Amino acid sequence: MIRDVMFAFAFFYPLIMAWMWMFGGLWYYLRWERGNRTPPPVKGDPGVSIIIPCFNEEAQIRETIAYALASEYPDFEVIAVNDGSGDNSAAILDELAYEHPRLRVIHLASNQGKAVALRTGALAARNEYLVCIDGDALLHPEAVHWLAFHLASGPRVGAVTGNPRILNRTTMLGKLQVGEFSSIIGLIKRAQRVYGRVFTISGVIAGFRRTALDRVGYWAPDMVTEDIDISWRLQMDHWDVRYEANALTYIYMPETLRGLWKQRLRWAQGGVEALVRHLPDLFMWRRRRFWMVALEFGVSVLWAYVILFIMLLFVVGQLVPLPPQWHIETLLPQWNGVILGVTCLIQFLVSLAIDRHYEPRRRFLRNYLWIIWYPLAFWVLSVFTTVAAFPRALSKPRGMRARWTSPDRGLRAEASGEGRD
Repeated sequence: MIRDVMFAFAFFYPLIMAWMWMFGGLWYYLRWERGNRTPPPVKGDPGVSIIIPCFNEEAQIRETIAYALASEYPDFEVIAVNDGSGDNSAAILDELAYEHPRLRVIHLASNQGKAVALRTGALAARNEYLVCIDGDALLHPEAVHWLAFHLASGPRVGAVTGNPRILNRTTMLGKLQVGEFSSIIGLIKRAQRVYGRVFTISGVIAGFRRTALDRVGYWAPDMVTEDIDISWRLQMDHWDVRYEANALTYIYMPETLRGLWKQRLRWAQGGVEALVRHLPDLFMWRRRRFWMVALEFGVSVLWAYVILFIMLLFVVGQLVPLPPQWHIETLLPQWNGVILGVTCLIQFLVSLAIDRHYEPRRRFLRNYLWIIWYPLAFWVLSVFTTVAAFPRALSKPRGMRARWTSPDRGLRAEASGEGRD
């Protein structure tokens, strides 16, 4: 009986969620995205401050600053916050600030973490609207305009998350992540926007209203993923958080298993930390609109542990005899695996069709052909990172400062110049 319940949960949870994401993503596309390719006018053309926290970014920071300064928006400034870098980032930023009047540079004497760097930039900004990007992100010229449009559209819009696009796609891991950002991350954000609550703002590109940040206390320096935490606190304070697919930025993602593991473990740990910290507040009736997002994440953690338990039962069953009710004959896909596989391919097709405007046409079907490997590679990775992240999050002392770590940014040389039009 218990085994049947576990198998039913392991099968129906991803199946139901996939169809929810597809319907929600299509609803978002038909209502807000279809044919909406020209940036709308921004009421009053308010000033925008682009904040770039930097830590050991000497290899990338020139290009990042150049793309930020090329933004097609009438009134903006760029603030680069050097968070105690140990490389040549400080000298490069000072040189760029001398050359570009729109650029201001703030140097922190020692490494304080991304959250502190973001808060420093926000407090130094001259404008109410802030656009925050990573030190290796390349802004599309129209991205600031799209984010400012949402922030200026209503006084309760606290934040807008953009649409990261992956540049490096020369390896299988890179190609799989192109499909993942479209069919999983992009589709989920569209569906959550329809519901009205977004699990997380993208840390690599997001627009904020400084008044909203000030009300919730800015970014928490002790959270391993400051973007998830600030997303929850803004929405629990009843600020509207939106998703804008046209606000593009180009990023480099890990293309080694070690780099991918570290990144996904940090993401999973950040989600658990946010859930644990804000769980008491979720029981308040006035926060009921956020229950669905929190419940979805909590169930996804439970699903990961159920999958791991099924795997362990299979392995143990090969070594020692188990009672019939606990014996797992095989982990190879049966009829239920075929249904999940077909659903997964339909989901990828829907999402890539929606995302075709943001990808070079010649790459559309090429990326789709690589997607068949996604469930095997990333579902297994998701299970193990979630299982590993849960005890890490629970054992982390509250108040412990979250510091920068050097990311794996893949094969950048081959990626340069792809997909930025």
